[in-house]
Amino acid sequence: MEAPATPRVTVKHTGERKDLILATRPFALEQRARSWMHLFVSVVVTAGCYIGTVYFDPLWSKAAFGVLTGLALVRLFILYHDHQHKSILNRSKPADAFFWFFGMWMLSPPSIWKRSHDHHHKHNCKLYTSSIGSFPVVTVEKYKSLTRGERFAYNFIRSPFAIGFGYVFVFIIGMCLNSFISNRGRHWDSLITLVFHSALGFATWWFLGWENLVFAFFLPYLVTFALGSYLFYAQHNFPGTVFADKDGWSYVKAALDSSSYMKMNPVLQWFTGNIGFHHVHHLNAHIPFYRLPEAHRAIPELREKAKRTSLWPWDIVACFRLKAWDPALQRMVSRRELRHQLRH
Repeated sequence: MEAPATPRVTVKHTGERKDLILATRPFALEQRARSWMHLFVSVVVTAGCYIGTVYFDPLWSKAAFGVLTGLALVRLFILYHDHQHKSILNRSKPADAFFWFFGMWMLSPPSIWKRSHDHHHKHNCKLYTSSIGSFPVVTVEKYKSLTRGERFAYNFIRSPFAIGFGYVFVFIIGMCLNSFISNRGRHWDSLITLVFHSALGFATWWFLGWENLVFAFFLPYLVTFALGSYLFYAQHNFPGTVFADKDGWSYVKAALDSSSYMKMNPVLQWFTGNIGFHHVHHLNAHIPFYRLPEAHRAIPELREKAKRTSLWPWDIVACFRLKAWDPALQRMVSRRELRHQLRH
């Protein structure tokens, strides 16, 4: 099926929220056959990687396939993410069943994922309410008022260690355990997810042995959640991002000024399901992931005003250096700058 030609869109007044959002509407139309094709290909690739991990004996090949499995799961997660936004395969019972199961597989039960992620889209980079569904951000003044334990917890969850082990800290603890403890009635599926995950790990060890427990179970999850957690972080914590209080906040401004365009090579762009076009996604979450590049190309403002980052080491380091929002400087400050302000 040939994709339709990309329309060219001109927005005369980018400051007007309605105009820019309306400009994205031609791309917020799902091409159903294309959605099914992407899901089929992604499932086949992921299954093939799992099979390669299990059935190839050399440890180096198991490790290689385990990493590829983790990357393939990232792509499937983007499809799950889009389905939760109702941008692909909406009102399809087979898709609903598949993605409900996949949410459990990926330690992202639908109840907490959808509630927290919808909140995130409505309050992206709004001070004091943006931490739900995202990483916490406080002002310098707020940081000064935190206790030593609160500062440790704040810095820890934003650290490379916690994000690198997002499997444990972001998903097992943050997504599943905390949601069930906070509201057992609403998030009962979080407990089911944890039980299912534990049973899956035990079954992998019992039937396939410890090598496959390491390379076909733990390694893919570690890769998926490390990359996924960093993407969550860097999409809104990058040099040049802007946070605002309730009165100074607007939906379009948060999409353009507080959501990154992460440039990637074609291979990584495929595995991450075009999520690097995050500013476009935040402007209109109903655009299917495979149409985000079209919207980016067609609307000049989305290309010209995009705030860029990447997965190159220097950009990763630059993102991790950011610690707190300084309203006076209108930017995020580093730990060194924060310590300097704490001494004065």
